[in-house]
Order: sequence, then structure tokens, then C-alpha cells
Amino acid sequence: MSYAFFIGCKIPFYVPHYETAVRAVCRELNIGLEEIEFNCCGYPMRHFDFASAVLAAARNLALAEKAGFDLLTPCKCCFGSFKHAIHDLEENPELMKTVNAKLAEEGLAYSGKAQVKHLLQVLHDDIGVDVLKEKVVKPFYGLKVALIYGCHALRPSKITGFDDPLSPSLFDDLVKLTGAASLDWEGKLQCCGGPLMEKNEELSLALALARLGEAQSAGADYMTIGCTYTQMQMEKGLMELKGSGGNGTVKGSLVYPQLLGLAMGLTPERLGLDKTEVDQTVLAGFQVPPPEPPEDEKKKKPAPKKTKAED
Repeated sequence: MSYAFFIGCKIPFYVPHYETAVRAVCRELNIGLEEIEFNCCGYPMRHFDFASAVLAAARNLALAEKAGFDLLTPCKCCFGSFKHAIHDLEENPELMKTVNAKLAEEGLAYSGKAQVKHLLQVLHDDIGVDVLKEKVVKPFYGLKVALIYGCHALRPSKITGFDDPLSPSLFDDLVKLTGAASLDWEGKLQCCGGPLMEKNEELSLALALARLGEAQSAGADYMTIGCTYTQMQMEKGLMELKGSGGNGTVKGSLVYPQLLGLAMGLTPERLGLDKTEVDQTVLAGFQVPPPEPPEDEKKKKPAPKKTKAED
């Protein structure tokens, strides 16, 4: 099982440990990641030059199609950008004609054969939850995590097709198979503030801190993320709290392949955790099974309840 690997622009620079974890987990699961010299997904141009954004996305899809692979990306913004472009091209024959005329200059063509999948979809649907459960050798015990689904994957649902936008479960399923508990918390489906990062930094950070505050109120030990921008936001928010002397219950933010990789028995170094602020000792403590009750406690049986007739 192989895919054309679209890492995106932000991950290598801002969250390289995300790429490290993705590659490590995919290697263990025999998921081939084919390297193609892609360009930007087109997202940054979407509100400035619509045609250029669609062309950028279509070129990547055409390259994947030419190589004979579907496209896999761990970035939900890139995922959303590709899904929007696919929708726009399907709905607008003239746009399709214009884009393909430009692609033809490079000997490329877009026909819609190559699909785009987010990493979480590949793990959940293509590999399967049951198969992943069999790979878990070091499950978590008592670990409570707050996950954020990510706006660009959930909405608009008719275009992205990722999950139910109001009651999603795909990401929760993937967290639970590691032994961790996925909390039902206020910010689960909310924005992380990422889209405002370069427009209104103060508001962007305020939204990130709001999500962390909600996760803390829910009793989360860690955040678990499957989106590039959200991970960047959570790391920035946690650093802000640390710098201001905050001592919240949320101990760090993990991208999902790090959580899964640890449950699969991979070392923190292989998953890039040594390059993050996550305290590996604290996290490893959640992988220690609870002590077995004494034998005499096991043998004790609760006394049967008396019936009204016996009273």
C-alpha cells in the first residue's frame, strides 16, 4: 500500500517532528510514501487568486496521477485545499479546461483519478482500526487526551467528506485504540486560531489559549492533534503559558502518529519526541499497567443482596 506523500510547506520548518513520526509509523505499518517534487497546495493563494490556487492543487494531483498513486497528506489545511480544488474542477468545466491547458505545457493532465486522503483516513479506513489494535504492544493507562478535529477537514462536509461535521468519531476511534481516553470537551470542534496567525497574532494566540484552557477544564493530560496549524498553535500556546509561569494540567501536545507510535512500542527518538517540549518520563508513566490487586482481594466476592422476603 503506497501513496504519493505530500508533506506540505509548514511541517518541515515549523513541526518537523510531525514528519518524523509520520514516516516512522508508516514504515512500521508498511505504508509506502512515494517522494514526488510537489509544489504548494495552493491554500495561501485561495483568497487572492482563485485560479492560481486551483492550478497549484491540480498540478500536484496531476503529478500523483501520472505516478499512479493517491495522495496522502498529514496536513488538514492541505487536505482541505485539495478537496476544494477537486470540487471546483468538477463543478466548473471551463476552469477544468483552463487548468489542463496550463498543465499540458508540462506534459501533465488532471482527470480526477488521483484521490487525496488525510493520514487519519488512511489509518482508520485503509489500514483499519482492528489491524492497528493488533499493533499496540504498549497501551496507555489512565491517559486523558483532548483532540481537535480541525476545521479544514470537517467543513464544508459535502466537499471534504472527512467525517460527520457535528458528531465526528474517526479521530476518537484512533485515539481509543491506543488505550488513551478521548475526552468530550468544549473545544473539540472549534477553531485553533491558526488562520489568523499572520493577520492578527494577538487574537490567534488568544484562541489557542482558549482551547488549552477548555482542555484543562476537562481534565486533559495532553492534547492530541492531526493538523499542522493546530499543532503549531498548541505548541505556541503551551510555550506562552510556560513563559508566564502557568502550571496547567495539560502537559504537552502530541501529533497523533506520536501517540500511536508510542503505543506500538516505537522509541520517543524515532517519533521525534526528543525534539519537542514533551516530558517523556511523565508520558511513559501512563504506559505502566496499574498494579494487580492482591490474590486475597481477587478471591473476595461481594455478599449477595438480601431480598425483601429474606428481610
